[in-house]
Amino acid sequence: MGARLRVVLDQLVHVVDPDQAAASRDLAAGLVQTAPPNCTVDAIVPSGAEVPLRGIGEVRTLAVGRRELAASWQLGIAPGVGGGLIHAPTLLAPLIRHDRVHDNDQTTVTLWDLRAWEAPSQLSRGAVAWQRGMLRRAVKHADAVVVPSHSMAERLSGLAKLGDRIRVIAGAPPQDLLRPADVASRRDDLGVPADYLVLSGPEDALAAGFRGAVAANLDAVVIGAAEGAEPRIAEIAAAAGLPERRAHIRGTLEVSDRAAVVAGARVFVSTDAVSGWPWRAVEAMSLGVPVVAVESGCHHDVLADGGAVVSESALPEAVEDAATTGRERLRVLAADRSRAFSWASAAERVWSLHADL
Repeated sequence: MGARLRVVLDQLVHVVDPDQAAASRDLAAGLVQTAPPNCTVDAIVPSGAEVPLRGIGEVRTLAVGRRELAASWQLGIAPGVGGGLIHAPTLLAPLIRHDRVHDNDQTTVTLWDLRAWEAPSQLSRGAVAWQRGMLRRAVKHADAVVVPSHSMAERLSGLAKLGDRIRVIAGAPPQDLLRPADVASRRDDLGVPADYLVLSGPEDALAAGFRGAVAANLDAVVIGAAEGAEPRIAEIAAAAGLPERRAHIRGTLEVSDRAAVVAGARVFVSTDAVSGWPWRAVEAMSLGVPVVAVESGCHHDVLADGGAVVSESALPEAVEDAATTGRERLRVLAADRSRAFSWASAAERVWSLHADL
């Protein structure tokens, strides 16, 4: 009799983090695709959710919605979930006492970044408290905590007493991140200029990216800006020497719009140094766009030689090079490096993790 791996898909209805929601779906599809013989992928979902994936076996629909689930699981209350091999592609998991040895119950969770510990001001107080609380439960009850890079694993080991339970499994670009056929019209609709770089990072780290745009004589398109942040970001751009008319600030874009904008950029610049999976930078590499990133452990681990990872002070010069003489070289390196990441590969490692446990 084969194993049944039960995957928590908590954001099918109520999406709180679009990147993690997409990653959860893509990983689940990869688990179905790479399932060993006689093994099945089941799903655990909140009330009202339908699983839009082929090949999923049993679906355990819980009695409450995602918000109530997050509150009750944080308290260790998980009625109706059942046991078995449970894998959560996020930090939301039924972390309760179980017996791995005698009942073969396993619970593994995934932590995509350490923002709640390294940069709590970038999150709501509620989000910080919830993430920290769930990590405390993981220390007590998780059989493994999955993180996306070795540098993050090292950092996490200093924050939580997890010992050898920290495992590294990288993410990948979204399966539906493709250069759309109507790329030009999408850029026009979004008011994107003809010649630009794309900039992503927290507000307090954007200045170096804007200085890079000035050095390369490019407009800057900021993606992922928080609602209401446009005036503040425009001021940061102006203080860095980039006129407001050349700073194009956009919020969260759906995946096809994001692909259209990033694919047309001369350079992608990431100024986020927090330990975590660099979602946008990996997407840029997969689209063959030169990547320049501020120095951090995760950027070194994930981008490796697929981008230019430099200090904040060296960022303007690196952006100028990436937009001109170094552009073709960095395009090739980015595309090559992106092929190291796939959801099928991640899924195979998840299967191996549960087999090892």
